[in-house]
Amino acid sequence: MVLSILAFLSAATGGFLYYSSLRRAAVEDGDRQARERLSMFRKNLSVFLSENIPTVKTLAAMKDLRQALLQPDGASLGQADAVLDLFKRELEVDVCYLMDRVGTTMASSNRGDPDSFVGRNFDFRPYFQQAIEGSPSTFLGLGTTTNRRGAYYSHPVYGPDGSAPLGVAVIKKSIELIEQELTTSEDEIAVVIDPHGIVFVSSRKDWLFRSLTELSPADASRIASSHQFGKGPWKWTGLRLNGGEAEDESGRKYAVQRREIDHYPGWEVVYLRGPRAVAKMITDPLVQTAGHIILVFCLLVALSVFLLYRKASKEITQRKAAEMALRKSEERYRSIFHSAPAMLHSIDTEGRVVMVSDHWLETLGYAREEVVGRKVTDFFSEASRAYAEEKILPEFFETGCARDICHEFLGKNGGPMLVLLSAIGMRDEKGKIIGSLTVSIDVTEQKRAEAALKNAQEELGRYARDLERQVRKRTREIAGIFQYTPAVVFLKDLEGHYLLVNPRFEALFGIGREEVKGKNDHDLFPQGIADQLRANDMRVLAEERSVQVEERIFHMGRTCTYISVKFPIYDELGVVSGRCGISTDITAIKAVQEQLKRLSGSIMANQEQERALIARELHDELGQSLTALHMDCKWMCGRIEEKDPQAAARALGMCGLIDKTIEEVRGIAVRLRPGVLDRLGLVDALEWYTGDFEKRTGITCIFERDGISRMNNTVSTAAYRIAQEAMTNVARHSRASCVNVVLQERDGVLKLSIVDNGRGFNPAALDEIEGLGVLGMRERASLVGGDLVLESAAGRGTRVHLEVPVHD
Repeated sequence: MVLSILAFLSAATGGFLYYSSLRRAAVEDGDRQARERLSMFRKNLSVFLSENIPTVKTLAAMKDLRQALLQPDGASLGQADAVLDLFKRELEVDVCYLMDRVGTTMASSNRGDPDSFVGRNFDFRPYFQQAIEGSPSTFLGLGTTTNRRGAYYSHPVYGPDGSAPLGVAVIKKSIELIEQELTTSEDEIAVVIDPHGIVFVSSRKDWLFRSLTELSPADASRIASSHQFGKGPWKWTGLRLNGGEAEDESGRKYAVQRREIDHYPGWEVVYLRGPRAVAKMITDPLVQTAGHIILVFCLLVALSVFLLYRKASKEITQRKAAEMALRKSEERYRSIFHSAPAMLHSIDTEGRVVMVSDHWLETLGYAREEVVGRKVTDFFSEASRAYAEEKILPEFFETGCARDICHEFLGKNGGPMLVLLSAIGMRDEKGKIIGSLTVSIDVTEQKRAEAALKNAQEELGRYARDLERQVRKRTREIAGIFQYTPAVVFLKDLEGHYLLVNPRFEALFGIGREEVKGKNDHDLFPQGIADQLRANDMRVLAEERSVQVEERIFHMGRTCTYISVKFPIYDELGVVSGRCGISTDITAIKAVQEQLKRLSGSIMANQEQERALIARELHDELGQSLTALHMDCKWMCGRIEEKDPQAAARALGMCGLIDKTIEEVRGIAVRLRPGVLDRLGLVDALEWYTGDFEKRTGITCIFERDGISRMNNTVSTAAYRIAQEAMTNVARHSRASCVNVVLQERDGVLKLSIVDNGRGFNPAALDEIEGLGVLGMRERASLVGGDLVLESAAGRGTRVHLEVPVHD
C-alpha cells in the first residue's frame, strides 16, 4: 500500500512538473514563432517596398521620357507611352506614368482605361513633391482616381545638362500581393499601420482604413488633407494598447508583437494573438504528448506496484547491488557522453530525446530541460522534420543504421544549422532496437560556401552573357554612329599615326581609309595646318583629358572652321594608348555669329547716338523753355506781390516746381548721355555717376581708380554702360547697403569691377526677362573684344567683372 501511495504521489508530482515545463515551453515557443513570423513578414515587406527603387531610376533615365518633357508633341508622347507600357508589362505592376514639373500627368500606361488620370494634377502627393526637388521617393497610399492601394516609386527626370528635374517618373505596384502573406488563424490578426495608426494592410478586411488607436481631430484633419487614405472617416477599431497587451471593446485580450518597417519611419507591422491562439499553443502539445505518456505511465506504475508487491522482499538485496553497478556504469557512460567534443544525442523508439551531450546543448543554445522528453524532430526545420518522420526514422528503426544524412537543425535563436547525421541503433537482449546513439557534424559553413560558389558561378555566367550582349549592342550602335555621323571622326596612336577614320573624313578630304592608315598630319595636310592639329593632339596627351578647340583648315578654296573635341584613349591598364577626335564644321555658324555681332554693334552705336541726340534736345530745347518759364514766373511774382499776395505765393511755388523740373531734366539728359564722358573721359564719368547714384539711392558707393590712360570712345562707352547697368541692378534687386566700383589698367588691359554686399542670387535661375540686362552687358563686352564674368550666390552678394584690351 505504501509503495502504491508513493507511486501515485510520484506520478502526480511528475505529471504536474511535466505539465508546467510543457506549458512554459509552449508559451515560449509560441512567442518565438510569433516573433519569427513577424520578422519574416517585415523583411518580405521591406524587400517588396524597395524592389522597384532601381527600376524607377532606370525608367526616369529613358531618353524618350526626357524628350516628352522637353517637346510634348504627339510623337514624343507616343514614344513615352510605349516605354511606360513596356515597363508595366515586364514588371507586372498596376501603372507607370510620367508627370511634368507642375504635377500634371502627361503620359500613362492606363491612358485607355476608364480610370485613366492622364491630364490630372497630383502635385499634392508627397512622392511628387520630393522627386521634383531631386530626391527619389517611395510612398504608400490609396489612389485618388483608381481607389486602389499601392506602393508608389518616384524618381526625378533630368534634362540633358542634369541640372534641374524636368518632371517625375512614377511606378505604382499593388499592395495586395504582400497582403496575401498575412493569412492567419481565426484568433490572430496581422496589420500594417502608418505613424497615425491607420490600418493600410490587414489580415482582416473589415479593419482596412480604420484607426488602430483613437484619432485626435487634428490628426484626422492632417490625414484628410494628405489624401493618402481617401476621404475617410477612419473609424476606431476599439482596440486599447498597453505595452505588449491589448483589449478590444468586448473585453477580449490579445498578446501584441510590433516591429518597425525599414526606411519608413513610424510605419509598423503589428501582430495580435487572441486567448484561443495562446491556449491552443499550450493544449495541443499537451494533448498530443501527455495523453499517451500518462496512459503508459499509469500502466507501468500499476504493473510495477504489482510486481514490487510480490517480489520486493526477495529482490531488495539483489536490486541494490544491481542498482549500484548500473549507476556506476551509467555514470561512466554519461561522463564520456557529455564530455565528448561532439554533438551527441540519443532517442527512444518514439523519436523523443532521452539523452543529449553538453556540446549539443551549447551549440544550439538550449538548456537540458528544454530538450529531454521532446521529439528530436521538434528541433528540425520544417522540411527536415517532414523528411525525417516520413523516411529516415522508419528506415533507421528497421535497419538500425544511418550514415551521413543531411538535416537542418534550428537553434534556440531561430538560426539554421546544417549537419551531417550518423546513427547506430541500441538493442535490447532480444535484438530489438530500443533507441539510438547519434552523432551530428556541423557543415553549415561548408554548405554555405558550396552554395555561395554555385551562386557565384551562375551569376558570373549570367553577367558574362549579359556583358557579351551589351558589347554586341554597343558595337552596333558605335559602328552606326561612326558610319553615318556628319562629323569627322578619327583615331590616332601615340605617335600621331592615323589608325581609323570615318566615311565623312574620306569624303571630305578625298582619301580612302586604307591610304590614311599609318600616315600622320604632315603627310596629309600643309605645314601650317598640320602643326595646328599636332599641337592640339599633344595637349590632349600632356593633360590626359578631353579638350575642345577651334581648328581652321583650308579646303576646296576656302577656310573652314571646325569645333573639335579630342580626348585620350586608355588601355586595360589605364595607360593612354592613343587619342580620338570628333570635328564638326561650324563655318556657317561662325559667319552668322560675326554678322550678328556686327549688327549688334551697329544697333548699340545708333542707340548711343539717339541717347546723345535726346540728351541735347532735353538740355537745349526743354531746358531753355523751362528757364524762360522760370523767368516769367519770377517777373509775374514781382508784379502781383503787392496787389495779390496769395497769387504771388502761388507763383513763387511754381518757380520752385520749375526749378525742380529743370534739375530733373538735366539729370535725365546726363544719364542718357553724360557730357562728361565725351569731354573728360571714363574716369570722370564714373566718378560723377557713382556720386549721383549714392545721392539718388542712399546706397554707399566707393569708387577707386588706378593708372587709367586715355582710351577710345567705344571702349569708354561700353565700360560706362556696363557699370551703369550693374549698379541699376544693385538698386533694384540686391538690397545692398554698399557697392564698390574699381577701375584699373594693367598691361594694356582695362579691368572694371562692381561688387555689392547684397542678398545675391543664382545666376543660372534667371528667367528670360531678368536675364536681358546681363545679356546686354555680355554683348557690350564682346563687341569691344572683352570678357565679362558674373559671380553671385544667395547671401553672398554679387560681383560683375569686365576685362577688355585697351586700343588706341
